[in-house]
Amino acid sequence: MWGRFFGYGAIVQIVALIHFVRRRPDSFWLWIIFMGGGVGAAAYLLSEAADVSAMQHEVQGFGRRRRIKLLEAIVQENPSAGNYEELGDLLLDERQYRRGKAAFDEAIAARSDSIDPFYRRGVCEFELGEYQAAIDDMKRVVASDPKYGYCRAQSLLAQSFAKLNRLDEANAAFKQLLELSSNSEALAASAEFFFEQGRIDEARETANRLLKRRATMPPFQRRRDRVWLRKASAVLRKVKTYEQTASRAA
Repeated sequence: MWGRFFGYGAIVQIVALIHFVRRRPDSFWLWIIFMGGGVGAAAYLLSEAADVSAMQHEVQGFGRRRRIKLLEAIVQENPSAGNYEELGDLLLDERQYRRGKAAFDEAIAARSDSIDPFYRRGVCEFELGEYQAAIDDMKRVVASDPKYGYCRAQSLLAQSFAKLNRLDEANAAFKQLLELSSNSEALAASAEFFFEQGRIDEARETANRLLKRRATMPPFQRRRDRVWLRKASAVLRKVKTYEQTASRAA
C-alpha cells in the first residue's frame, strides 16, 4: 500500500513540475513541490492548477465553437451587423484573429455607428501584426472614449505606434495611458517601452509599481495577470543586466 502511495506521489510531483514549467507561477511553489513530496505537489495543483475560471473557459469553448458553426450558417441567410458582431466576438475569444477580423469587417460595413466592432477589429489587427490598421481603428475608439475597454484601446494604440517606430506618437500615447490607467497591462507595456527607449529609471520604476502589487493580489488575479507580471520581471532583469554592463564599462 505504501509503495503505491509513494508511487502515486511521484506521479503527482511530475504533473506538478510540468504545470510549473508551463505556467511559471511564484517560485516558492517549486520548493514546496520538491520538499513536500506528493502532498506538497497536490497542494500546488489544488492552488494553482485547479483554476476554475480556466476550466470554465474550456467548457465554454465547446459551446462557443458550436455557436460559431451555427452563426456561420445564419449569416448566409441573415447577414446583419449583430450576427456578424456576435460571430466576431466568438472568433476573437477563440483567438481566430483572421476570421474574427473578417467578421468585424462585415459588421462595420453593415453598420458603423458603434465603436465596439472597431475596437474588437483593432484587437484582431494588433494580434495579427497589422499595426497601422490597428492604429486606425484604435484612434477612432479612443477619440470617442479614451478609457474604452478598461483603457486597452489606448494601450494597444500606444503599443502599435511603438511597433512601427513612431516614437513621438508612442511617447504621447504611453503618457496618456499612464494618466488614464495603472492596470497591469498598462504598466507592463509602458515599462517595456521605456526600457527599449533607454529610459532606464522610468522602466525600473514602472515595472516595480506592478510587481509590488503581486504580494497582495488574490490568486485569481495573479493567474489572470501572470503574463504582465512576467513581462515586468523580464524588464527588471534587463535593467539589472544593463546596469551591470554599464558599471563594468565604466
